[in-house]
Amino acid sequence: MDTTPIVLHVATIIHSLSAVNVAAILVGIFAFHAAARETRRRFKTTKLRGPLPSSFIFGAGKDVLDSPDTGEVFEAWAQEYGVVYEVPLALGRKKVILCDPKAVAHFFAEDTRTYGHTALDKVTLERSVGKGILWAMGEDHRRQRRSMSPAFTYTSIGKLTPVFYNCVYKVKAAWDGIIGMSGEEGAVIEISQWMNHLSLDSIGLAGFSHDFGALDGRKAPVTRIFEAFQESSKRNDMSSGVFLLLQVFPMLVYIPSPRMRLVRELHYAMVDVCNAMLDQTKKEKEAGALDGREKSIIEVLVQAEGTDTAFYATREEALAQMKALLIAAYESSAINLVWALVELARNPEIQTTLREELLGCREDPTYEQLNKGFPYLDAVAHETLRLHPSIPDFERIAEEDDVIPLSEPVRTKTGGVVDCIHVAAGTLVGISTPSINRSTAIWGVDAKKFRPERWIEKDGIAKKAQEVQGHRHLLSFGDGPRMCIGKGIALAMFKVVFSVLVKNYVFEMRDGPDTKIEMGRALSVRPKVAGEQGARLPLRVKRYEG
Repeated sequence: MDTTPIVLHVATIIHSLSAVNVAAILVGIFAFHAAARETRRRFKTTKLRGPLPSSFIFGAGKDVLDSPDTGEVFEAWAQEYGVVYEVPLALGRKKVILCDPKAVAHFFAEDTRTYGHTALDKVTLERSVGKGILWAMGEDHRRQRRSMSPAFTYTSIGKLTPVFYNCVYKVKAAWDGIIGMSGEEGAVIEISQWMNHLSLDSIGLAGFSHDFGALDGRKAPVTRIFEAFQESSKRNDMSSGVFLLLQVFPMLVYIPSPRMRLVRELHYAMVDVCNAMLDQTKKEKEAGALDGREKSIIEVLVQAEGTDTAFYATREEALAQMKALLIAAYESSAINLVWALVELARNPEIQTTLREELLGCREDPTYEQLNKGFPYLDAVAHETLRLHPSIPDFERIAEEDDVIPLSEPVRTKTGGVVDCIHVAAGTLVGISTPSINRSTAIWGVDAKKFRPERWIEKDGIAKKAQEVQGHRHLLSFGDGPRMCIGKGIALAMFKVVFSVLVKNYVFEMRDGPDTKIEMGRALSVRPKVAGEQGARLPLRVKRYEG
């Protein structure tokens, strides 16, 4: 059959169309294909029950965003709809939420293979920290993690303990001065900023042999930007709307805003600092100064840079690792320290028990002693991580079809009962960290209570909680191949800091035991005293007199 006349006829039609008409046709074709993909995804994915959208534009997103405790929202939905359910998002998108330990374990085991970053995560991670270990997936992620792992061994972390002691004793000296000048038994101290400075200087020195000098009062560019985040206001309706639409339109991250300007300033400040640290360490390597000694994080990165082994790292990756570790470790460590101080201030009997254990050792404990000789300190650390994880959620997109197993059956939207769910490629899948860590169905009736004893008592950890496969049955550090590589450093810093502070001070809520705590906003969400600006958290700090 001669198709020439048909082709010529189609060409004539296209030639007669205006540019606007052509654009409209292309948009229509794109919309048709997008709708077809979404229909295919929904057809292949198990139809799950879930909450109705409270907004046509934002779905149920604002219900979560406006809640003072997102974990409670997700847990309430799990109680109503089952251990897996579907949440409506902005502009008709949907996300499958996993609240089942078996499903969660499968999700993390398949991370970087079956599940990958969303388009938004790719944009924001590359924009903020670069193409390092947080951004990478698959084989790139495995290679980058292998190149960094020598800096995170038990021995390597143990050698950092003196750095943490040095920093916390700077805090002690400053607080002694503040209390002395007050002329009273104690003083009100805004502990959030102090924990920020302690965390920044500790991470800078321990990981990169760089002293930001925050505890000495120096205002390096990085310190000033972190402080600006600390004073930033709460999210308003406009920024909430933009935030909820970001998953649909990731390019909205490029819209100018005060917060995004701070992000860019932080990026450039970190690039300057990290380049200088890399260059200095490279000179030391060339001079042989790194030979025969335990390697810090930056020294490991320099050793890997440019090699042709399986552990190689590019200059771009080395910079990205430094930025990611500095920012992530700084923020998460500071939040953990602040929450622990709040819980000790709200629970004086727990504070007393911890102090009695610590006073049993007159000298500063070694790293080995901190890990094995202070079970209550370890319990306080893990109970803080359980109740107050610094990572609020995990979200990935299925890059291929998958079947997720469940430990208990769930009723679908069509009324059937299944013990696994089918997930089509393109499906958003998420996990709420606090809802898993604090679920009464998983942790028992006292799941919402700060009770360190659960980590010491026989059968203190509920059987269902033991099915959660993260670090010590928690998702605070994630799980699977992307579990936080710095968890050992974070725990070591925590234990050193509290071995000093709790032995020397008594902490009380400034306005009494019923002081209201709400969530403020710095780089991420963190606690604050209700009514205080930014993320301020003043406590009454008294010397412990014995």
